[in-house]
Parts: sequence; C-alpha cells; structure tokens
Amino acid sequence: MEGTVDGFRYGAVTPVAAYLMACLGGALGLRCIVRSLLNEQSWKAGWLALGAASIGCGIWTMHFIAMIGFQVEETRIGYDVGLTVLSLAVAVIVVGVGVFIVGYRGAGKGALTGAGVITGLGVAAMHYLGMAAMHLDGSIQYDVFTVTLSILIAIIAATAALWAAVTVRGFMTSLGASMVMGVAVSGMHYTGMAAVSVHLHGATGASWAGDSPTSLLLPMLLGPAIFLLLAGVVVMFDPLLVLGEGQRNRSGTSPRTAGPGSAPGQRPGGEREFKAPTAGARPAHREPSAHKW
Repeated sequence: MEGTVDGFRYGAVTPVAAYLMACLGGALGLRCIVRSLLNEQSWKAGWLALGAASIGCGIWTMHFIAMIGFQVEETRIGYDVGLTVLSLAVAVIVVGVGVFIVGYRGAGKGALTGAGVITGLGVAAMHYLGMAAMHLDGSIQYDVFTVTLSILIAIIAATAALWAAVTVRGFMTSLGASMVMGVAVSGMHYTGMAAVSVHLHGATGASWAGDSPTSLLLPMLLGPAIFLLLAGVVVMFDPLLVLGEGQRNRSGTSPRTAGPGSAPGQRPGGEREFKAPTAGARPAHREPSAHKW
C-alpha cells in the first residue's frame, strides 16, 4: 500500500524557516572565507574552518527544519540519532574539503570544478543520509531521475557558492550570494523530496511507536543554531569585516598617497595639499619689505 506523502505539513512555515537558515549559514560562511582572503597573515585555516562549519550547519539545519514539515499520513516518523548526527558531520567535513581547496588554491577552473563536485556530492550525501535516518512503518523508494537531478543541483549550487566565496568581497554582494545559495540548497532539498514515495508495510492506521519528529529534531537543531549565532557574533565584531575593504586599503595604501609623478605634499592629480602649521613651529622667513616705516 502506498502512503500519502505531505512535505508541507505546516504550510509555508517550515520552507521559509529552512530557507532563512540556509541563507544565514551561507552568509556567515562567505564572510569568514572573505576574512581569510583579506588578510592572509591572520589565522587563515581558522577562518576557513569557521566558514565551512557555518555553511555545513546551515545546510544541515535547513534540511531538518524542512523535514519537520514532512509526514506520511498513515504512519508516524522517527529518526535514528546516530545517523542524524553523522549527517551533520558529513555536511561540515565535506564542505570543509571544498572550502580549503579554493581557500588555498584559488578559483582556478580545475580547483573550483573539483571542489564543487566534492562539496555537491557531500551535500547530497548529507541529504540522503538524513533520509536514511528516518524510521517508519514502511519502506522509502526513490525516483532515479529526480534523485540524479537533485545531485546535479547540489553540485551546481556548491560550485557557485565556492566561486562566490573567493570572488565576492563587499557585504551587500555577499548577502545577495547567500540568498542565491539559500534558493539553490532549498531547491536541491525539495527536488530530492519530490523523488520520495513510501510503501507501507501494514494496513492503514499503522504507526511506528516512537517520538514525534518535532520532539526529536528540535533539541538536535538547537546545537547548530547556537553555533551559527556564535559564529555571527565573531563575524560581526571582527574589525576587518565590519570596516570593510576601505579600512584595509587605509592600513596599507591610502587613497591620499601620492601617485607616480606627484610631488611631495601633493595629492594625486597635481593638487597641492594644505598642511596646518604644527604647534611651536617657527613662521617661515620673510624677505624684508621694500618700505620702511
């Protein structure tokens, strides 16, 4: 007997909340990666690791918030804790591999393609590992074509995210890139869920005796959500990210620094710069006046 699958039990609440978490993780991850590139003398590996963990947690949190809205009307659903936690580890580690590849090797065609494929397959593995953690009185079956499409979407989304991570610099462009990432990750998830069908083992009304998805998933989502909050605090209070590219330029090459061919005390373009006299300085020597009083 085929079960009645509903992926939107709470209407638009779970898709919107899941999308926002994916955007949050993507935005924090992008800013951390940008921070590692703005000043390579800083703790580069630490910023890349924080970025990878933020993106991985955002994707994982997005998946399981969306799964709170998933139900099979004829049976209850539970989750295996070990596989659920393992899916989080897979998300963070595989995203980390991709982030470190582009963080140290740049956005060259070969490095970006390899990192995008690895990360996309990792995101897809996280999704289907999370699905394997489901317990219900039936078996889950997948449409092969739709599953393949979801994996392709994951690879394209991961490649675009890694490209943005090493290319995008400004805050607003990073915010826009994270919103696009949220759309791509959510699209991958719901494409994968469209491939699902459930064949029930028992008669209608059979149920799996276990905790409800909400009572199990909400406490597990608390840890990654707190981590993303703390990562946001770190990003917000980092001076280089708060002040932006302009402050970095000011600490190195100032916009007022004389350009080639400029005379000392002269602004670029030949305009002379006025300097106020310092306290205690003697006035400049004047020639004797031609008139005597």
